[in-house]
Amino acid sequence: MTAQFSESLHIDGEKVGMCTNPLGFYFSLGGKRPAFDLHYSTALWRGYIGTWEIVDDRLYLIELHCHLEGGNQATLADVFPGYPDRVFAHWYTGTLRIPKGERLKYVHMGYESTYEKDLLIDVERGVLQQRRLRENEIPKEDPQIWQ
Repeated sequence: MTAQFSESLHIDGEKVGMCTNPLGFYFSLGGKRPAFDLHYSTALWRGYIGTWEIVDDRLYLIELHCHLEGGNQATLADVFPGYPDRVFAHWYTGTLRIPKGERLKYVHMGYESTYEKDLLIDVERGVLQQRRLRENEIPKEDPQIWQ
């Protein structure tokens, strides 16, 4: 799999990339998934890029950047009718990963690249529980099995 475009997150007055896809959890729980145009880019297998924000320790989806099959621009209301501006991510429980610093190792797959640090934010049913900063090291190469 190709390295993927990250989601965007507005947090503490800045916009950062996020290597987590909280909307995917909504779809896996049975939420209505529109027919996204999946032919846009190999770096966007999920078909959309979400923009998120944290307000008062709550996670909200505020924008979707994607096209539907047929070429029309999708909106937040296509996934959440009646919520055109933002949606509280009550379905999401997990850890948000925000890479920080220089990239130490590039991996041409998903979000597997390693950065100097990761800000990890634990979320339970859309509410932030804790933040922690993880210091990363340059990953060691996999040992060769075949010689």
